[in-house]
Amino acid sequence: MIATATIDTVMQALAVPTRRAVFERIVQSGEITVVELTRGSGVTQGAISQHLKSLKQAGLVAERAQGRNVYYRARPEGLEPLADWMGHYGAFWRDRFADLRALLEEIDP
Repeated sequence: MIATATIDTVMQALAVPTRRAVFERIVQSGEITVVELTRGSGVTQGAISQHLKSLKQAGLVAERAQGRNVYYRARPEGLEPLADWMGHYGAFWRDRFADLRALLEEIDP
């Protein structure tokens, strides 16, 4: 069982551009091996493995071994701490945009 990651862990995992790109490739692929992730990435297999370790610790990816290959897939529920945090601030922005809309309507009716 993978423990639920904190918002800090998820943000730290996704703060690194290369790691974010690895995560995006996994999401787009559905399931992918380290070898496939390395191919065409310009990053060494060792570096990809380290990025995968961070993503796994953050609860963003899961792995499945099949023979000599390990397949990685995204865990959408791993993004829940980030989505919850953003949802909290979504109300703030909705209010601000409503205020801006009202101000713009006053200026140019």
